[in-house]
Amino acid sequence: MLNYAIIFLIIAIIAAVLGFGGVAGVAATIAKILFVVFLILFIVSLIRSRR
Repeated sequence: MLNYAIIFLIIAIIAAVLGFGGVAGVAATIAKILFVVFLILFIVSLIRSRR
């Protein structure tokens, strides 16, 4: 999950450098969503592993 977030972040950075604003915005949004999902799943797994 974190791997996909990093990949989309890299795509967003490259697209922004090349001037593709729409693609960069969409890729950055996807990267943010995936990162939040990763954090939520990580915290849930930490809480469950303590029990």
